[in-house]
Amino acid sequence: MTSIIGPASYQFFGIFPAAILSFILPVVGIGLFAYIMARRLAPLVRAAPDYRMDRIGQRIIRLITIWLGQIRQPRYMLAGVLHIVIFAGFLILSIRSVSLVIIGLSDGFVLPGFGGWLGDVYNFLKDYAATFVLIACIVAGIRRGIFKPARYAVPEKYGKDHTAEAVFVLGIIGTLMISESLFEASELAFAYQQTGEWHFVAPLSLVWLFTHMLTGASLNFLQGLHIFSYFLHDLTFFFFLCFLPLGKHFHVITSIFNVFFMRLDKGKIKPVRYGVSDEQLDDLESFGVKKLEDFTWKHMLDFYSCADCGRCSDQCPANAVGRPLSPRFITIKARDLIFKNYPLSGEIYKSKMLVEDIYTEDEIWSCTTCGACEEECPLAIEYINKIVDLRRGMVDEGLVPQSLQKPLKALEKRGNPYGKMEKKRADWALEKEFKAEYPIKDLAKESADTLYFVDSITSYDDNIQEIARRTAMILNRAGVDFGILGKDEKDSGNEVLRFGEEMLYQDLKAQNTEAILATGVKQIVTADPHAYNALKNDYTGLPPVRHISQVVAEKITTGVLSLKPCLHPEKTYVYHDPCYLGRHNGIYEDPRQALDAIDGLTRVEMEKSRDRSFCCGGGGLMLFYEPEEETRMGVLRVNMAAEAGANVIVTACPFCLVNIQDAIKVAGKEGEMEALDFTELIARHLA
Repeated sequence: MTSIIGPASYQFFGIFPAAILSFILPVVGIGLFAYIMARRLAPLVRAAPDYRMDRIGQRIIRLITIWLGQIRQPRYMLAGVLHIVIFAGFLILSIRSVSLVIIGLSDGFVLPGFGGWLGDVYNFLKDYAATFVLIACIVAGIRRGIFKPARYAVPEKYGKDHTAEAVFVLGIIGTLMISESLFEASELAFAYQQTGEWHFVAPLSLVWLFTHMLTGASLNFLQGLHIFSYFLHDLTFFFFLCFLPLGKHFHVITSIFNVFFMRLDKGKIKPVRYGVSDEQLDDLESFGVKKLEDFTWKHMLDFYSCADCGRCSDQCPANAVGRPLSPRFITIKARDLIFKNYPLSGEIYKSKMLVEDIYTEDEIWSCTTCGACEEECPLAIEYINKIVDLRRGMVDEGLVPQSLQKPLKALEKRGNPYGKMEKKRADWALEKEFKAEYPIKDLAKESADTLYFVDSITSYDDNIQEIARRTAMILNRAGVDFGILGKDEKDSGNEVLRFGEEMLYQDLKAQNTEAILATGVKQIVTADPHAYNALKNDYTGLPPVRHISQVVAEKITTGVLSLKPCLHPEKTYVYHDPCYLGRHNGIYEDPRQALDAIDGLTRVEMEKSRDRSFCCGGGGLMLFYEPEEETRMGVLRVNMAAEAGANVIVTACPFCLVNIQDAIKVAGKEGEMEALDFTELIARHLA
């Protein structure tokens, strides 16, 4: 032999052409893969519609940054870096895998354009890619199989964990890296023995290492190893391709589509059914998600795309306090149900009511809709819309928690969850001294450029009404011409919508929209992030909406507002990001900018801040709902503030203020710590 025989020319036992096997393997592999994918697409075809073909340019950018750029992976540094290495290696080596399939039919095949310097550069890169991928697989296997991070654990009630599958897949990937490198190294070692000349390979790469190890091997051994490693790679490659859609590693295939079709607008809730207008809702026979096929095809794709990394549940505040909710298993249980109801062969099984089959009522009601799970997911899996849709279905079936029935009835009757008279909505403005100094316009009688939308908790909760007065004071001092709706204002409906009472929400939205548009105001300001989110994202056709922190930051920058030096410079302040101001609407810097404008104020940051802020527990109608939990979210948050060295927690949300004030008492930190609303702190320091 003067040169090694490639798989396309090799004959087993001198009579059977290896090229036949090279042809059979991809034909069978691709055919089986196509069949499996056809079965996996069946539930998506039968699912509810979903509109995801808008803003293609923006979707391409998300695809480049989130899927290709893997920007969310390093939020968990070690696991993230390992994943990036494996992912990048897969992308690089995919070209090599395709060419290897064809090499089995045509010796020496080179992809068009890879015959010159580009091929040399590619070979250099792919040799290092294979090396680093193998190292990453070894480290990941040790980490997953021996150290077992807590977020991968699966409670017994949810079934078995997926450690064995994860390690098995890492082994498959490692086999692909080794076999590809051996295939090339055996050829290089063969050539060295024949000519005595070294071909350049990437130093210290797997190919380099194997080539040096094989220099003393016989030519027959190298020939056999060359053919063996080729077919090992080919067989492993097509086995892996068909194995992916059978479990959690389906995300290797679906993730690119899942990220492309991801939700672009935070803070918004999907309509009850795409293609059905608000006016047509009465014509629907059923609301929300009750059985598997009621989910949209995108949400089905979510179930397929979960990597079971546990990041969502690790960041979920409901999971942290021991509520019966883990976002990870919302997805995994649904995927398992799809696999069960849509088997690879045989009949499709009829779906049951989901809250009786795989979910529990408490599990679905435990979510605060804070969005931490979605922010963390590296594959853009959605949870809030699924939770809301499941709640819509439960409400439609009359499965409403007892503690929520009273506030919902009050909202229907009085437009607020407290059941108080509409005419008392503006009573906060009647406090004698305040009224004398800061008279508030009633937009039913007077006109103004700006509407201050107060919302229910600030209007009716005696302990929170001070936020309304401080907001009015700030607007007045900032020279803003504003007024309120008074008795014409209804609850914004942010919580009502997210608790699945769709028709009640539609009624509240319609009444507020009519009242607001009738005033002719040019902008809306609110101090309640929940109202801000609803008016900005859920309503349509309204003037621009701003949060009071945005107004304050702007007026400080322009010099309209000036602040006195800190009244208590000995204290240390920390800002708590409300979920509906931060994660859902991206307002992080304005409140901090305003606080930092107070000379002498010492501000620190909690470890969980900005887009990783920890929910206080007040999202949805949680102020009225009492779930089973081991501790309060607010208590954990107070402890985080204490660990950061703060003794004053500043927030910009009335829901957060209520929960954090209560949590300070429950945590036994009265006298040590205090909670202030943003408006109160700013009002105290107005020059």
